[in-house]
Amino acid sequence: MEIEDRVQTQPMEFYNMSDFLQGQPSKLITRLSEDEKIAFVLKNGKPVAILMSNDRYERLLKAGIRRFAKL
Repeated sequence: MEIEDRVQTQPMEFYNMSDFLQGQPSKLITRLSEDEKIAFVLKNGKPVAILMSNDRYERLLKAGIRRFAKL
């Protein structure tokens, strides 16, 4: 089985910085973590960060993404 066959694409979610200033960060982060989703955090309509669960991050590291972390 090739890597491309195993990759499941999902549309990423987008959250504005203001969503985190309105008392919602805990809900947003918990939902992303439980649903195994990844989301962009936007500032002035531009992506500035990505949120994902720690489990997903650990899996990325084990899959070899570590080499890109130092760029």
